Amino acid sequence: MPVEIKVKIKEVIRRNYNVKSFRLEVPGPLNFKAGQFLSVKLKDDPQLKKYLSISSSPTEKCYLEFTKKLTESDFSKILDSLKAGDQVVIEYPFGKFVLDESFPKIAFLSGGIGITPIRSICKYVVDKNLGSDMVLVYANQSVKDVVFKDDFDAMVKSYPALRVAHVLCETQAGFKCTVGRINREVIKSEIPDYQERKFYLCGPPQMVEAMRLLLAQELGVSAEMIVTENFQGY
Repeated sequence: MPVEIKVKIKEVIRRNYNVKSFRLEVPGPLNFKAGQFLSVKLKDDPQLKKYLSISSSPTEKCYLEFTKKLTESDFSKILDSLKAGDQVVIEYPFGKFVLDESFPKIAFLSGGIGITPIRSICKYVVDKNLGSDMVLVYANQSVKDVVFKDDFDAMVKSYPALRVAHVLCETQAGFKCTVGRINREVIKSEIPDYQERKFYLCGPPQMVEAMRLLLAQELGVSAEMIVTENFQGY
């Protein structure tokens, strides 16, 4: 059952020009599965509440982390002003966007800040050395929008069964990527064994629905092999 607690911010980490991670000091053992989400309430105000994915892994035991794209909303503006030592109210865990450890081959399709629960899952698999064969296809507007690049680079180096393919709308010199959008051809090229994999989709709701239809209608992936999460995190 989810529990609500007031916690202190331990550290704030800038991930790129408009994304920050907030690491929280949570009393007692961390009780969540990789890929789940929490609610964050600011100033004890129910109007300043958002559901956000947990970006840390249960293997990272010294903190609980969420990561947010900062916009012009009141919630984002207040969140952006917070620093180490400030407090927020969280409730967790929620959600069923969790790894099926019995399935040996996994594929992730993600866009933008939708990478947060996938970072949690991948970090968990790598730290536990579970042996899952994982492919991530990650779409962004440009390289400056990529989140957790250093984390995924490190995971790929230490865990050969993880591969990351970037898809950008704008090309960038020296950055390996496919230019365009995730489509049938990209999936066939980057995930040639797609019929053998369970797919996890996370990103803006319109993107997730487009990816679900692409997999089901154009590539014949069955519904039970597609995992999505529905929550108001955008």
